Amino acid sequence: MKRLSVITSALLVVTFTAFGCKQMSSMYDSVMDTGWVTLIDGEKGLDNFNRVGDANWRGEDGAIVADKGKGGFLVTKKSYKDFQIRAEFWVGPNANSGIYMRCANPAVITDKSCYEANIYDDRADPSFGTGAIQHITKASPMLKAGGKWSTMDVTIKGTQITVMLNDVQTATAQHSQFAQGPIALQFGSHGKLPGGVVKFRKLQIKPL
Repeated sequence: MKRLSVITSALLVVTFTAFGCKQMSSMYDSVMDTGWVTLIDGEKGLDNFNRVGDANWRGEDGAIVADKGKGGFLVTKKSYKDFQIRAEFWVGPNANSGIYMRCANPAVITDKSCYEANIYDDRADPSFGTGAIQHITKASPMLKAGGKWSTMDVTIKGTQITVMLNDVQTATAQHSQFAQGPIALQFGSHGKLPGGVVKFRKLQIKPL
């Protein structure tokens, strides 16, 4: 009986510890997510954006998708100053996309009127391809994102810009041209060629 009591007590300790750890993990995850605002979650979130251009953005297969049109953007209805962005995306090998930030004019989105964290494996000059800050900082290392789900994490605070691709820092810069503005997601083109397939299944932002 004494041995049975010891075994029972040990099982109770293990069970309580596992339950307690699970609760602590859940609490930790909740704290870690404090302050994050989800703009895209699977096929939901199009109502958080205005459309610029003719890209055929829609909810499909658990993501927001575009694969036709000469080019277009999803532009947030809100303006942001200092923030961190987390995006989960999938692009075809020949896709031209990017995350545009602090855009000066929400009706006219260009890589010279916004900061752009580029997503463009097949760019003619690959040094400003995926992971670069377009026109400002080349990607180093130069990584590829085509044909797989990837994550991009961009932080802008004051004049400091940092881009992370799949947990690897690919670009950083000090730049003061744009102070505030909306965020835009791109479905682009290669001149006269279509822009491949672009999918975003998660987009979160945390004001800093």
